[in-house]
Amino acid sequence: LTDPSYLGQILVSTYPLIGNYGVPSRKAVKDGMSEFLESEKIHPQAIICQDYSWDYSHWDAASSLSEWLVEEQVAGLGGIDTRALTKHLREKGSLLGKIVVEGCADIDFYDPNKENLVAKASCTEVREYGDPAGKKVVLVDCGVKNNIIRCLIKRGAHVVRVPWNYDFTTIDYDGLFIANGPGDPSFAEETVANIRKALAIGKPICGICMGNQLLSKAAGAKTYKLKYGHRSQNQPVREVGTDKCFITSQNHGFAVDATTLPDDWEPLFVNMNDGTNEGIRHKTKPFFSTQFHPEACGGPTDTEFVFDKFIDLLK
Repeated sequence: LTDPSYLGQILVSTYPLIGNYGVPSRKAVKDGMSEFLESEKIHPQAIICQDYSWDYSHWDAASSLSEWLVEEQVAGLGGIDTRALTKHLREKGSLLGKIVVEGCADIDFYDPNKENLVAKASCTEVREYGDPAGKKVVLVDCGVKNNIIRCLIKRGAHVVRVPWNYDFTTIDYDGLFIANGPGDPSFAEETVANIRKALAIGKPICGICMGNQLLSKAAGAKTYKLKYGHRSQNQPVREVGTDKCFITSQNHGFAVDATTLPDDWEPLFVNMNDGTNEGIRHKTKPFFSTQFHPEACGGPTDTEFVFDKFIDLLK
């Protein structure tokens, strides 16, 4: 719910029982950010589930899910056959949806893909995290998950988080990290222009999810909208040129067309379900990215080595 990549969406859960764990504290802060959440608020427009558990029990719970949704004025709808709804979505692909309350006036459909969601999800000012004596990593916030920051500072980095359209090339940094984010990457042309300048500088670059798409566009490749998008916890990806397969967490609606990569770039990972691109790398320079989420909180941690690889490049 606090992953900014879900901004503007109606989130449907196929798991039948939701709410039985409750939710952790929204007030707990660690290292300058929420200790338990991926950002400071809920990003989907609504959540739909089959069975909502009004009784929650977990040692870490501070309230019920329902109380949190009410707190943030986000709609929650239960009693829906979400597996039937999911089968419908699998037939038709991603669809626009709306929740209309009986007895109330109808509302228009809202299409989040017509908006610059990256600008809505990004921070608006520069923020810093971690050890000031560590390697300086500029983090371009396109809708970053907190666990990306946690994974970097855990490895000793000094993270300078900047807004999506900030000209970070004015900062003396050791490495550039391009974060995840929601929506259509074509809206973030200002970010792409700054990444092109960073490519010319030549210092290490790593991107995640939206960061993979923006790095690819900066390199000269094209992106396209997926019929369904990848939004689940156990997507298998293979490292290109090897038999290594990893279980990953994913959340994106657009993908990179690997056939449009320039000759000095190559695919790094491929999705084993549908063959779509899951990452790229430069053949000679320290630039690479992943479409999946190596920080994966919560979810599989198979690919957290991506952060180790990036920090090694800084050294």
